Amino acid sequence: MIALTAAAFTWAISGEIIRAVTILVVFCPCSLVLATLTAIMAGIGNVTKHGFLVREGDALERLAKVKKICFDKTGTLTYGKPEVIDTAAVNMSGDELLALTASVESCSEHPLGKAILKAAKEKGLAISKTEGFSMTTGKGVRGNVDGREILAGNVKLLAENGISIPEEMIEKAETYIHKGSTVIFTAVNSAFAGFIVLSDTLRAESREMIKSLKELGVEPVLLTGDNENAARNIAGELGITEVKANCLPEDKLNFVAEYGQSGGAAMIGDGINDAPALKRANVGIAMGGVGSDIAVDAADIALVDDEVKELPHLIALSKRMMTTIKINLTFSMTLNFVAIILAITAVLNPVIGALVHNCGSVLVIINSALLLNWRKRK
Repeated sequence: MIALTAAAFTWAISGEIIRAVTILVVFCPCSLVLATLTAIMAGIGNVTKHGFLVREGDALERLAKVKKICFDKTGTLTYGKPEVIDTAAVNMSGDELLALTASVESCSEHPLGKAILKAAKEKGLAISKTEGFSMTTGKGVRGNVDGREILAGNVKLLAENGISIPEEMIEKAETYIHKGSTVIFTAVNSAFAGFIVLSDTLRAESREMIKSLKELGVEPVLLTGDNENAARNIAGELGITEVKANCLPEDKLNFVAEYGQSGGAAMIGDGINDAPALKRANVGIAMGGVGSDIAVDAADIALVDDEVKELPHLIALSKRMMTTIKINLTFSMTLNFVAIILAITAVLNPVIGALVHNCGSVLVIINSALLLNWRKRK
């Protein structure tokens, strides 16, 4: 409507229809339309080569605005492949404790449960069929094994079921917890039976990745179900200052929602426990290799090969993409404005106007295409 009005007005004032035609030719905002779409597509193409799959086009736009990035620990900052390093049993052998716990954990998809099952199989222990299996998210599992009710999880799970842990066993477990290990407590027929100690290894690239994120102006936050001491120990090794320990799934969800309201937050995780937070975050990033299907479905972006060292590139690329979009938009609007003025004053004819119009679109596409192989200089 504006184009038609401008063309009609110019024709009426000048009496030259050629000017009106030129205005209609140059007024079409093709380069303006292409400014954002081409940059987003080039940005997606770039990060795809670095192992990221982007589910939604505007995910990179939202990512460029985040001020905090929240990390789950297991499977994200660590390799997610914990190993059983010790057992402590009461009124039974360590192998029997491991076999019973592994039997009930055989129905679980959690990395800790898989590690316990793997350790039992490596020892050649018999794994019994579990009946009545159920999982309490963020706490543990239960089931009936050979006629005995088995509970396996954290202290909260046992406390909720009225099961007390001997003081000396708590003290022994805390020595491992302070070193950053994870302890799974087991109860048999409502009586404490012992605990299993598991240890995970930090990813070799995690420390450098956290440092690079800080340099980009994004503050890392650790959200973990581990106790305060273990969480602080891991965070200290990585240089993360903000830590939220003893987190249940709803706690992670609430923290991410809070951060999102105060500047924007991304969440990166791999498990079922992380799915609500991944969905609620401004941008959810799931570990595609070790991650659960639910976590991947809830996220906006999936890191296919679990190479977290590429995360700073993703953030930097999103910021560069937004800069490219702003340049494209500014150039497109300026070119259109100048072309319209030149058309009104008869400096441009329809043929030259068409060339200027198409040249503007080409330049926008070329500028966006530079993102395809862009990488931040070190």
